[in-house]
Parts: sequence; C-alpha cells; structure tokens
Amino acid sequence: MNDHSSKSLPFNQLGSGPRILLAFHGIGQDGVSCFAPGLGSLGSHYSIFAFDLPFHGENSNAPFELISKTAWKESIQSFLNQNNITRFDITGFSIGGRFALATLEAFPENIDNAFLIAPDGVSEHPMYTLATRIPPARWVYGWLMRHPGLFFPGVRVARTLKLASKSLVRFTQQVLNTPEKRQTIYRSWVAFRDLRFDIPALVKTANANGVTIYLFAGIYDSLLKPKTVHKLAELLPEKQYIELKSGHTRLVEHAATWICTLFK
Repeated sequence: MNDHSSKSLPFNQLGSGPRILLAFHGIGQDGVSCFAPGLGSLGSHYSIFAFDLPFHGENSNAPFELISKTAWKESIQSFLNQNNITRFDITGFSIGGRFALATLEAFPENIDNAFLIAPDGVSEHPMYTLATRIPPARWVYGWLMRHPGLFFPGVRVARTLKLASKSLVRFTQQVLNTPEKRQTIYRSWVAFRDLRFDIPALVKTANANGVTIYLFAGIYDSLLKPKTVHKLAELLPEKQYIELKSGHTRLVEHAATWICTLFK
C-alpha cells in the first residue's frame, strides 16, 4: 500500500484486480479506512484507488476553499493521465457520493459502472441547505462547531423529542467528539456545497454513454435513509437499486460483497 498524490489528491492503491475502481470515502474517514473492509471481496476483481478527499486523511491540510466541478475534473484528469487510465468504474459512499457523481458527470465516456453507496448529493437535506448556503446560518453553524457545549445538548433534546434516532445521535457524537473532527465536518459541508447535480440529466447522460449505475441503500441506515435517494432510484431499472440489510457504518462492506456477484 503506497501513498501517492495527484494535483493535491492523495490516494492509496488497494487490491490487485484487473479492473480499475476510483473510490471516494464518507465524511470523517479516509480512503483506506472506508474501503479496506471490503477489500477481501473486491481486491481480486479491482485495483482500487482510494482517494483521501479534501480535509481528510493525507489531504487534511487542503486549503479551505470551495471545491468546484471544474477543479475536480482537472484533478481527476491529472490522475488519469499520470496513471495511464482510460477505462474505469467509480464508487462513492456517503459524502463521497458527491465526488462520484461529479466524476460521472465529467467523464461519462470513460466509465463502465458507477456504484453509489448511500450517496450524498442525490437530494439535499434542508438542514444542509440552511447551514451551508445562507451566510448568517453558515456563521451560526461554524460557531456551534467551535462551541459544542451548546450543540450537544440540542442533539440530546432532538433525541428526547424523537426528532433524531438513537443511532443517528450516537453517530453524531462519534464524528463530532473532538475539535479536529468538528473542523473536518464543518469544512467539508461548506466547501463541497457547489457539488450539486441535476439527477435526471445525469442519468440520461449515463445511459447515453453506456454507464450502468448501481444504487445501494441500507434498510437500517438512519443517517442516509433509503427515501433520500428515491429521486435516483425511480430512474433506474429495478435490479440496479439494491436495499441491503445494513446500517450506515457497514454498508460499504455489504455492498462490496454484492458487487462481487457481478463477476460470478
């Protein structure tokens, strides 16, 4: 396993299979921690290039600036050129779904399969819109991340009022329990906000270029519930939308096992 960098886009190569898979992790993770659990099943089919997204892993010192679709395309193009890659598959988990969708939008003619695992970016939660797109609310969001003494009691109240599930509260506490983690979450939410997509148009582009989109959702996922990806699911053939008996944290591992059935 080696660290590499392509235009400020670090990655690790996992597995040794003949196919190429560009992989984009979830929030608060890095490429290895997200995709290594599924390596046992996927590693013989794919050489997985697991990227560290901005503000994560080896990319934690990325400049705090908006990530545009144009800049993302340039980074991926640089990576493809340096590694002599022309055909590949993509996968994105959680917030990494935004980067998978951006890659699909930029390179539909180069992609065979897109595996979207509880992807962010299909729809947008009103809380995300409020916290990232309205300047005064964005300031409040940043302030709360710096003063968690007021934030966490609010989370507990939401649980008491049944506005948030027990697992969602537990996940929130785990990903926000240090100043460094809170900074990562804040920077990611704000800096990734321009990665927005016209899902029907993107599906049409994928179909025109022969890209097969597989969409995975976890039945027990309280962070990104199946209903949040309904807009995309209804545009896909029934066999390409897969609901797995999984929560959020193990969904990548379960999806990897399912993906391997395509090679049998």
